Amino acid sequence: MLRRAALLLALMLPILPARAEAPWPGERPIILLGGFPNGSGVDIYARKLAEPLARALGQTVVVDNRSGAGGNIASEAVARAKPDGYLFLLGTAGTHAINAALYRHLPFDPMRDVTHVALLGDVPNVLLVNPEKRPQYGSCADLVAAARARPGALNYASTGNGASTHLAAAQFAAAAGIELTHVPYRGQPGAMQALLAGDVDLFFNQVGPSIGPVQQGQVKALGVTVPKPVAALPGVPTIAEACRLPGFESSTWYGLFGPPGLPPEIQARMNAAVAAILQAPDFQAWLVESQGITPPSDPSVAAFRRVHEADLRRWAEIVKRSGASLD
Repeated sequence: MLRRAALLLALMLPILPARAEAPWPGERPIILLGGFPNGSGVDIYARKLAEPLARALGQTVVVDNRSGAGGNIASEAVARAKPDGYLFLLGTAGTHAINAALYRHLPFDPMRDVTHVALLGDVPNVLLVNPEKRPQYGSCADLVAAARARPGALNYASTGNGASTHLAAAQFAAAAGIELTHVPYRGQPGAMQALLAGDVDLFFNQVGPSIGPVQQGQVKALGVTVPKPVAALPGVPTIAEACRLPGFESSTWYGLFGPPGLPPEIQARMNAAVAAILQAPDFQAWLVESQGITPPSDPSVAAFRRVHEADLRRWAEIVKRSGASLD
């Protein structure tokens, strides 16, 4: 009798609703991870993106730079992270395409160990020299002639092994038929300081961090690595034109990644927020006029995946052809 009463009582109790998942974003800040030091192009972009992204999502967005190993430290952290929507990576073609061709054993798979969120723009480099320390390099033709006269004597800075600044110089040397000596630094600030101090002869830096030193006359821009001049550096020709290297081009991209397994609804919301920011006139003006970055014509997840897949193949061929390798 008691058993029957207990059963009836249980059936009469209201059914409790299943526990709903906490809405995203909740009270935790969203971390935007970068794989390069403060002051790098990635850092500059991440900090510029963080403010409008925070407004769009209604949650704080914090930039955290974990530099080292050509961006692999930050990339691995995101590849191993819980896909809860609170950790994202501002990655690059360097971290997720070039490194795949340079490192025999990456600690993550550049395609499988990410969730593609949004392409952020195409990023050119610019060939820089120090007009005070190396006044003899008044033009790209002067630089190439000096390198041909003394094979291996001229050296160049890069922001690290496998960075776009490394590969751009390697491509340039191969195209010009010259031999240059690579001197890697840990990030853009160190490489730029080496150029300013006269420790190196040249540096293929990203356009954004180069604008200030160029405007101040600390460095001279000999050419940009894209087919057309960039608005951020008026009067600076292309490498193809200035160095008489028809067809020369070396540019990369920035992209926003999440950990693998990121819920589709979070991926979609982040993509929509970023796409709206990229289409805002003031943000586009900052990209083009202040950084030399071309906004993506298609910010969709599918377009980002296509670009990434194509670049894995393209950079593998470039690395093989240029002979670039890790020291």
